[in-house]
Amino acid sequence: MATKREASGGAVLRQQVTEAITEAAFAELAETGYARTSMEAVARRAGVGKAALYRRWPSKQAMLTELIRDKVTATLPPTPATGSLRGDLRELLTTFRGQLTSPHLTRIGAGLLAEAGHDPALAEILETWVSTPRRAAARAVLQNAIERGELPPGLDLELGTDLLIAPLAFRMLVVRGHSDDGYLARLAAAIEAALQAAVC
Repeated sequence: MATKREASGGAVLRQQVTEAITEAAFAELAETGYARTSMEAVARRAGVGKAALYRRWPSKQAMLTELIRDKVTATLPPTPATGSLRGDLRELLTTFRGQLTSPHLTRIGAGLLAEAGHDPALAEILETWVSTPRRAAARAVLQNAIERGELPPGLDLELGTDLLIAPLAFRMLVVRGHSDDGYLARLAAAIEAALQAAVC
């Protein structure tokens, strides 16, 4: 029977370096923003030489694209399956709130959104790895509710998806307002009512 090989010392060290670079890159993003983040600054913060970064990525854009993609993919929201629209709304909103609660993440997210307006490559990253999968989860909630007869079959799915995602994201990323359980309950009720009118 074959035994599992333990990682060699070199592999462990490379993983530690990659983790240090990842942490440094996100710290740099939070502190200076996407446009001003540089390979030199990330290397300095991580305590490694620039060569360690260039062995992994050919450019800053490639590095940040991969790190943002991996971070976002690791936190994709599961599709709620509580059996009711109100329950699914509460669960989805709670998941989104949890992902937006970190001040570090909030600073990075707000900065990336602002800079995406004049950086097409960054805008594509956010569209592909942040927006699309979250909208897919929200859309699945709506489709399930339609199938259960809780929402009208003529629901405007694009508008409905906006209603599920935009209010909480705006509140947490822009207004920086509180979003305790009571707020989420009221928001879920308001969204449920609005969805009944969101018909094509």
